[in-house]
Amino acid sequence: MSIGVGIVGTGIMATAHARVVQEDPRTHLAGWVSRRREPAGIAEFGPVPVHATVEDLLRDESVGIVIVATPDFAHREPAVLAARAGRHVLIEKPLAMSGADAEEILAAVRGSGVRAMTLFNQRWTPAYWQAKQEIASTGAGRPIMAYARKNDTLHVPTEMISWADRSSPSWFLSSHDVDLVTWFFDAPAVEVFATAVDHVLVGRGIDTPDAVHAQVRFADGAVATFESCWVVPDGYPTVVESFVEVLTANRHIHVDRKVEQLEIATAERMYYPRTGGARIGGRGVGPAASAVRHFIDVVADGIEPIIPIEHSVRVTWLLEAIERSYRSGAPVRVGGDGGGS
Repeated sequence: MSIGVGIVGTGIMATAHARVVQEDPRTHLAGWVSRRREPAGIAEFGPVPVHATVEDLLRDESVGIVIVATPDFAHREPAVLAARAGRHVLIEKPLAMSGADAEEILAAVRGSGVRAMTLFNQRWTPAYWQAKQEIASTGAGRPIMAYARKNDTLHVPTEMISWADRSSPSWFLSSHDVDLVTWFFDAPAVEVFATAVDHVLVGRGIDTPDAVHAQVRFADGAVATFESCWVVPDGYPTVVESFVEVLTANRHIHVDRKVEQLEIATAERMYYPRTGGARIGGRGVGPAASAVRHFIDVVADGIEPIIPIEHSVRVTWLLEAIERSYRSGAPVRVGGDGGGS
């Protein structure tokens, strides 16, 4: 029997996930939730009901999975409602924008016994997966430090999303890297000192930092730096500049994703297109599509998710500490139990 999937949100990621749902023979797109009665960009999916509220969607008993693809700040309520209603829930990163909200989602999931996962899609990038295997190998030795950079062009906070002033480079960008590095280190984060720069976006009337640098200390003595910025000039050859570097006692590991194996030059410019959202033979491929398919496996086959929801709660507490530190100008202890797996 096909599993109905309801999607909360109708933006870029929501429609990308909907394509995966429609391509998978085990699922069908059962409904959308949108504040707009006729949201743009969903005509390709056919006559699928559009609901005004999550509660309306959940009245459809065919819905077994809810994908929360709302803006960063709007994850808690739909996730909690879906879990309490006994629906499995896949939540776009970050899980929530406060540790308290993340804990509420976790309580709802545990209370109903449903499956839940945060869609940190970069876990499905083969290079990161291989890096984890290398770091965890017996010969690698303990982690010593990491440096993670994820920078976006100005297009992202000024044109791609309309809610940048309700997020930040840390929540929107470093959330991916915090998930990866805490997974690599497998140790709780204990303290953060972060600084931020406010200049370009504030000057455009968008009240959010241009860039954030965070230094994080872990319980085993390892340290990590997280760099995030979303004001790189739009002339840069790729929308996202990204790398993660890890040093262990016996390994140096560097994953650079600025160029994803493809360079294109025209008479006007040279650029490095992102390839993670490609379609081959009419089927979506890449990390995000793989993550959605994995969650369908979780529900259909009764397996455990690759990313435990408890890990994502700890990641949220660490991200909250980064925000608190750059706002206060002081070191901050990490709430919850840190960011270990």
